[in-house]
Amino acid sequence: MRALYWDGDVLYASRGYELLKARLNGGNATWQTLGHYQPEWWRKVSSVSRLSSRLFRDGFHALNMLPTKHLVAAVPKAIITLAPGETEFRITHRVLHGTRPLHIASTPDGRLYWGEYFDNQRREEVHIYTSADHGQSWNVAYTFPRGAIRHVHNIVYDEWENCLWVLTGDNGLECRILKASCDFRTVEVVLSGNQQARAVAFVPTRDALYFSSDTPFEANHIYCLDRRGKLQKLTGISSSSIYGCRVGNAIFFSTMIEPTSVNRDHNARLYGSVDGASWHNPLSWCKDMLPKSLFQFGNVFLPDGPNTSNILALTTVAVKRDDLQTSLWRLESIAP
Repeated sequence: MRALYWDGDVLYASRGYELLKARLNGGNATWQTLGHYQPEWWRKVSSVSRLSSRLFRDGFHALNMLPTKHLVAAVPKAIITLAPGETEFRITHRVLHGTRPLHIASTPDGRLYWGEYFDNQRREEVHIYTSADHGQSWNVAYTFPRGAIRHVHNIVYDEWENCLWVLTGDNGLECRILKASCDFRTVEVVLSGNQQARAVAFVPTRDALYFSSDTPFEANHIYCLDRRGKLQKLTGISSSSIYGCRVGNAIFFSTMIEPTSVNRDHNARLYGSVDGASWHNPLSWCKDMLPKSLFQFGNVFLPDGPNTSNILALTTVAVKRDDLQTSLWRLESIAP
């Protein structure tokens, strides 16, 4: 299973191309199937095996739920939707560039957003798409011109400022953290120009914005950007980081096993803090023996969405013992 999204104390997770949910009561989970997606015949076959699923990057990769309970997800080469009362996801958009977006964002009025994530060696223009009809149709909300960025890493809604944060990469001025109005009429650069502004994981709180860097070229860190614009480096982390989440007042970021001459760690790690100041590494997983270029980097997936429980859900991949497993941890203390 892969943990995908929180809606209060209800966790949504996928098994292959099946979507399930469970209400967590004290950590106990009784799963029920919500719906499924019918991929191409060969993906039905590859998604059954753990190794072939990793090889072909099968399954759900992002999920968001609207106030109307419509579900919108990203699967290989498509954006799919599930309306309330239905059991089969249907394709509403074919992804033309790349395989799929890394995340899907939504605003309280039901608008959805995702940005194109693809290799883009030639630095073609990059689009951000939006939907105002529960994901049934998609239009371009904003376009980065040719040469501006490589791709969009993430779009995150900030309830305290009613805005969107857009994170892009990968080199030089392409690394940006931008603040956009929810209609994209205004877009301003807040941070840019270096590898420490190259980020994917981004967690808003009432008083500040927390993010982790995602660079193979430099040492990585967790940062705090307060609401007045002051940036503070909080702690070093062992490698690139692309997932973050909140559990109550606690904040978590995970690292990916992407060894380079700078980041040499062969463990995927979880970092957490209950106060935003003191950070600990309570959990880690060692990379398995399979080649990362084919069978994925070791990683710890953290679900999106608002989590009102005291449960941390995470999914580990390409690691020893816990490959493609989801585990639930009750938050009592995150110190070693």
